[in-house]
Amino acid sequence: MTKLFHASALALSLIATVASAQAVRTEKNMSLDLANQIAAATVASCTAAGYNVTAAVVDRAGTLRALQRADNAGPHTLGAAQGKAFTSASAKSNTSAMLENVQKNPGAATLVHIPGFLILGGGVPVKVGNEVIGAVGVGGAPGGHLDEKCAMDGIAKVQDQLK
Repeated sequence: MTKLFHASALALSLIATVASAQAVRTEKNMSLDLANQIAAATVASCTAAGYNVTAAVVDRAGTLRALQRADNAGPHTLGAAQGKAFTSASAKSNTSAMLENVQKNPGAATLVHIPGFLILGGGVPVKVGNEVIGAVGVGGAPGGHLDEKCAMDGIAKVQDQLK
């Protein structure tokens, strides 16, 4: 009987250990240094193209990590950049693809009512492999497709660090 009790206790202990190990997750996330590098490279890309923009970089939870505003960028670009970054990180998608979906799919039209979402082109997720660790949002170029290009250029500058 004692052997059965000890065997049962050991089995329950192993099950509890496995269950608790699954309860803790390890996730990659956006560091402040990486966020600043992406923001600076993004603003530089748009500046080189003649656009005065703001770049916002958020972590995987959509929390602001870095914000850089080019000289002469309009005040509205701050909120636009942060909204696009938050939306991209939250949905794990480019905001231009979300905009296209909203325009073509009446069922997706209500996405614009989610608090904090800004469904305009210019938000791009930052990934390590297939895992989204954050996003960059850009506001201020004369078109969301141009904001998106600058965001992609900014991410490309740090691609070697996204491993």
